[in-house]
Amino acid sequence: MAVAFPPHIMALSKVQRLYDACDVVFASPAAGAGAPTLGEIRWLQKILDGVEAADVGIDDGENPEASSSSDDELSPKGGRLLSARAFTRITYVHIHQCEDFSMGVFCFPAGATLPLHDHPEMVVLSKLLYGSVRVRSYDWVAAPPRPAARKCGLARVVAADEVRRAPCEASVLFPRSGGNLHAFTAVTPCAILDVLTPPYSEERGRPSTYFSDVLIPSLPGFAFLEETDLPEDFSVAGAPYLGPELTVDMDDYDDDYDDYDE
Repeated sequence: MAVAFPPHIMALSKVQRLYDACDVVFASPAAGAGAPTLGEIRWLQKILDGVEAADVGIDDGENPEASSSSDDELSPKGGRLLSARAFTRITYVHIHQCEDFSMGVFCFPAGATLPLHDHPEMVVLSKLLYGSVRVRSYDWVAAPPRPAARKCGLARVVAADEVRRAPCEASVLFPRSGGNLHAFTAVTPCAILDVLTPPYSEERGRPSTYFSDVLIPSLPGFAFLEETDLPEDFSVAGAPYLGPELTVDMDDYDDDYDDYDE
């Protein structure tokens, strides 16, 4: 069941409220009992729906007041913001990662593509903060092949080059539904705030795997996916998080996270 924050918690920054909610849903002792409930997911989506680019330290160029300095303790550090216009390649802004979940923002220049990839045994909540993005996504028809095998098989089309424009509601994908395998192409400069639970982990059998896809003309709505190597010329840059400082549960904090290096 969703948990309502008391009034004093509501005075926190939006990113702090998001972190606290994720900590309640994903890192509480009850989390060991199984996957988050649909009610908890809807609660997190509602919180994500209220987050804007400036709340995570990014100037989307649409609000002249966003980049002005402020003494408000909930404002980005020192009034500084990362400029959307400065992203000339896909850039990941790391906010937080622990054993149970991660939070971060992918920032895209227009035309950039994040290749088709999966999220093994993961739930992912995403919020398009600004701009427009073209989404291509699939779900496996049958259970994914054994980890030791090179993954391939029949997949159902969930989104066929669907264009999403901000502002729009936060989306969610699950291990077997919602478009667990997806690719993004920026129509305009854009940014996507992601919450992953649990995070990627090679050691725990949750690597990020990339795929090629071929639609099947004789079977509309389906495609054949095959594991492929990441293009040699593809990389993701990193940028510092300049949003409001987070107060985290140090028992859950993981300072040995791997930077996103797709």
